[in-house]
Amino acid sequence: MINKVIIRAKSALRRLKSKKGQTLVEYALILAFISVVAISVLIALGNQVKSVFTTISSQLSAAQTSH
Repeated sequence: MINKVIIRAKSALRRLKSKKGQTLVEYALILAFISVVAISVLIALGNQVKSVFTTISSQLSAAQTSH
């Protein structure tokens, strides 16, 4: 009787361990997907962001030289 309980407890622990590994892989895949999307968006919008910062920098330089 006790042997059956021990065997069931061990099998339950094995199942829990395998689910934790599966969850870790799922989180890693989600993180990889988010990273790819973020990099793609930054590449697509990179030139626009660069032009905005260039405009801001030139206007700040012009304001500084006029005073």
